[in-house]
Amino acid sequence: MTATLASLPPLKAVIDKHGLLARKSLGQHFLLDSRITDRVAAYAGDITGHSVVEVGPGPGGLTRSLLAAGAKHVYVIEKDERCLGVLNEIKDVADGRLTILMGDALEVDITREIPGPRKVVANLPYNVGTLLLTNWLDALASQGTSAFDSLTLMFQKEVAERITAVPDTRDYGRLSVFAQWLTEVRYDYELPPGAFVPPPKVSSAVVTLIPRARPLVDVPQEALEKVVAKAFGQRRKMLRQALKGLAVPAEMLLEKAGVDGTRRAETLKLEEFCALAAALA
Repeated sequence: MTATLASLPPLKAVIDKHGLLARKSLGQHFLLDSRITDRVAAYAGDITGHSVVEVGPGPGGLTRSLLAAGAKHVYVIEKDERCLGVLNEIKDVADGRLTILMGDALEVDITREIPGPRKVVANLPYNVGTLLLTNWLDALASQGTSAFDSLTLMFQKEVAERITAVPDTRDYGRLSVFAQWLTEVRYDYELPPGAFVPPPKVSSAVVTLIPRARPLVDVPQEALEKVVAKAFGQRRKMLRQALKGLAVPAEMLLEKAGVDGTRRAETLKLEEFCALAAALA
């Protein structure tokens, strides 16, 4: 009888067979429920014509769901060599649609090493999730929509809330501004700690980011980064104080952008940050 994805043993049995106890040092929390991994894969939309990139597949639950959803090809990036055996078992029944890249995802330029069009779908390791996202946003800023068609990512709930936050909320900050400058963000799905093995101390959430054809406002990335870093670096101060130290005097910058200097960073809309960046540039 020919082995298939459906004939693979349950993930719990796979973990026991390969001794895959999650390691805190790697930020590992495994999803074993196929109903959840199928749902995460579905948030990525149609993947039948895409290279789908997964970071940190672990025992391969989401990998199975992505293959079952018809991905043209799945590329998994895994740092933990203990996972190679179980991933090879999935590869054996994947009809040539699975490539395993062993290494640190922070060191893999997926826009160079993996053919497009690309979608990223991943339950990201907690300890590097935000850094991976900022790297991918940098790729979007420099390469545009050729970098990715979408990013469907699972983070700690607090990170997901920062990505999708709007002005005048506690979570609104630098990550909110840059993610929403380059992409349309969508808060998809929240998972309790008990959905994972082992359970983390916090809830998690899935967010999808769809790259904009062009940034929301066409301003230089470097100027926007400087303005946003200054503004949120002292977020409790008025902007006329927080923006001191830039190449242009704060009062002049604020006047040119039409922004009231008595306001604070968390009250500004994305378009107002872009006006400040344009004035600085």
